[in-house]
Amino acid sequence: MADPRFFSNKGPFALGDIARRVGAELGEGADAAFLVHDIAPLDSAGADDLSFLDNPKYIAAFEATSAGACLTHARHVERAPKGMALLISKDPYRAYALASQMFYPEEATGAPTYDKVGGIHERATVHAGAKIGQNVTIEAGAVIGEDTEIGDGTVIGCNVSVARGCTIGRNCFIAPNVVISHAHIGDRVILHPGVCIGQDGFGFAMGLPHHEKVPQLGRVIIQDYVEIGANTTVDRGAGPDTVIGEGTKIDNLVQIGHNVQIGRHCIIVSQAGIAGSAHLGDFVVLAAQAGVAGHLTINSGAQLAARSGVTHDVPAGQRYGGAPARPVKEWARELAAIRNLGRRRPSDTKD
Repeated sequence: MADPRFFSNKGPFALGDIARRVGAELGEGADAAFLVHDIAPLDSAGADDLSFLDNPKYIAAFEATSAGACLTHARHVERAPKGMALLISKDPYRAYALASQMFYPEEATGAPTYDKVGGIHERATVHAGAKIGQNVTIEAGAVIGEDTEIGDGTVIGCNVSVARGCTIGRNCFIAPNVVISHAHIGDRVILHPGVCIGQDGFGFAMGLPHHEKVPQLGRVIIQDYVEIGANTTVDRGAGPDTVIGEGTKIDNLVQIGHNVQIGRHCIIVSQAGIAGSAHLGDFVVLAAQAGVAGHLTINSGAQLAARSGVTHDVPAGQRYGGAPARPVKEWARELAAIRNLGRRRPSDTKD
């Protein structure tokens, strides 16, 4: 059960209503009127709770769970405990995400539950030239600059800085200690604590007698439904803009350099780094600590394994790994060959 001090449960919901919302089918004998009070993991769920099974690794927990209802794939139905109500889904994890949003809708937006919707805290500083929409919440210590625009329903957390001329769309959640400059941000964007948007790109003309700073004259454009994790940085463009496409999800501690173009619905995992002027297509995945060199193109649907070092363009739909990155099958064969070589005994080697 989620701690009610932090999370507000909107349940209960009838099992049939949940099935319709998540696109699942009721299992044989399941009662559509059965009331589900909460969601919970398999090992802690009770008789009034909904859980889920997606990964077969947790079959044993599924067989032993006390959950009253469970989302699962049709292939696991025979392993369910007797009397459990089943919701059959081709994608149980996605269905569980949708069900969770029913019970905890505020968490889907990234915003905690506020005692009062809308309002500017007396210790916030909002420039007279700022345009503030309806039902906007601006918390203590926030500073909103001249000629900024903040859309309806957006929440600005404590100590956020929004510099002159920036725009933020509707129903966004900007967490505490976020810094935004030189940026236009779309609707329903979530920025987690410590995110920095729009600072200088790392641009210098290097050489004697000293390195000359190159003015960074672009912006950051963040499209709708983007989520950016804590302490991630997105540099503004040097001339062209830095762009993050609709629906892209970025983890904590990611560095995105100037002029980077990221497509729609990409996934970028923690500690990845993307150097200046790199282009990512749609639905690209960068796993943890992957690094992309500047001026490269990672085409749509490509996936980069953790700690990959990308030094050349990656074709669409391909899976690459290693440093330098190469096709995953080739990389796996090389790793196996090196491992086998390391296991050879000196006596196995002939002069």
